Amino acid sequence: MRFSAATTAGRFLPQRWALRMGPLLGRIDAVLFTADERGEASRMSVIAFSVRIVSAVIAFVSQVLMARWMGSFEYGIFVLVWVTMVIVGNLACLGFHTSVIRYIPEYRERGLMDELRGIVLASRLFVLIASTLIAGLGALGVWLAAPWIESYYVIPFILGVICLPMIAMSDLLSGLARANSWALFALSPTYLVRPVLILLFMALMLAAGYAPDARTAIFASIAATYVTTLGQLVGVTQRMERQIPSGPMKVHFAQWFIVSLPIFLVESFFFLLTNADVLMVGAYMDPNDVAIYFATVKTLALVHFVYFAVKAGVAQRYAQFTHGDPQRLAAFARETVSWTFWPSLLMALLVLALGEPMLVLFGPEFTSGYPLLFLLVFGVVARAAVGPCESLLTMSGNQNICAAVYAMTLAFNIALNVLLIPMFGLWGAAMATAFAMIFEAGALSFTVWRKLGIAMLIFVPAKGAA
Repeated sequence: MRFSAATTAGRFLPQRWALRMGPLLGRIDAVLFTADERGEASRMSVIAFSVRIVSAVIAFVSQVLMARWMGSFEYGIFVLVWVTMVIVGNLACLGFHTSVIRYIPEYRERGLMDELRGIVLASRLFVLIASTLIAGLGALGVWLAAPWIESYYVIPFILGVICLPMIAMSDLLSGLARANSWALFALSPTYLVRPVLILLFMALMLAAGYAPDARTAIFASIAATYVTTLGQLVGVTQRMERQIPSGPMKVHFAQWFIVSLPIFLVESFFFLLTNADVLMVGAYMDPNDVAIYFATVKTLALVHFVYFAVKAGVAQRYAQFTHGDPQRLAAFARETVSWTFWPSLLMALLVLALGEPMLVLFGPEFTSGYPLLFLLVFGVVARAAVGPCESLLTMSGNQNICAAVYAMTLAFNIALNVLLIPMFGLWGAAMATAFAMIFEAGALSFTVWRKLGIAMLIFVPAKGAA
């Protein structure tokens, strides 16, 4: 016997109320219990969104405490180092953390268990080796470039690269979990466990007498990253061993690498585009400005999370439907645009209403970032208005053109930052980000229409799809 929202309402609410709420509660039951692909994708998106909402609260509280403990200058140093490590750690997967989402459902669907076992093992070994090499080269590069880097950044960056192999491995494990629709295994380590542990270890180190500075925060982040990723590795490995019977394996590394490389470019350009403004502010302005801008961007995280939640829930379904009925793919893709846009719009209005009191929690000086929210929100809503276009392109074999779109958008973003930040400071960074996101949304939506004949735009009727 299972829980049913509609049945429960019928038992405990007046009949008139139960009848009026029946259609809505029926939809809730469909999302929770429907066994088809749409229901599974809906559940994963709901779980992903719920995790990201909780993580937004955790991240916001932890960042407020970190800013209060360290002050804006040291907090700005930590922010720039940590954002850089997360970006490089994600890129160190070289696209395998996304390509496994495409291959695992395909191999399972076709009964290719030897290839399935091969990609699970090979992807882990490759990511671990590649990320370790990148970490070593990164530390060497920072040491050699020390004369040209602000002195307060050198040691924190050298310490930060210690996190890279575990950040990369965590991203790959999340991809393996997403490929199997294990939403909690995919999202909770990165978005729930790790930030809580960073905060906990930081508090313990401060209580033990360590200085409240960026180096202490990075040491706490290293410890939290290793504990989280090793625990995630054990959990995902045990669950996959129960799902995949033991036996021989086949490794098609060249094929996987060729497919992963353009996906790597897509993910690289997307990740850099998402964080380029923070990096560019760090390049042109001092850590205090980095701290203010990062706190402002973090306040918008609640809106971004809708987009990422839908993306996490539907990517593997795009891959599955691509090999089936094109009309079914088109209908599902169009539906995911609505899943993305309307909750994002609601969250955007909420953030604008509460943005100033949220920023003042970081410290009085952080409220200077509040007006930037009104500009940045346009870009976020524009991205939501076209849904997860890049996932649709990547999972349908159009990763090359998707990479080209992101390359153009990233170049556009960087050029605007270089032009506008020296002239307008933080306002210049916000303008560059908003304009780039609007350009990205339009370019991706047009590309999906040209390549797949699907109108991924919220206000275009479904009949606009070919």
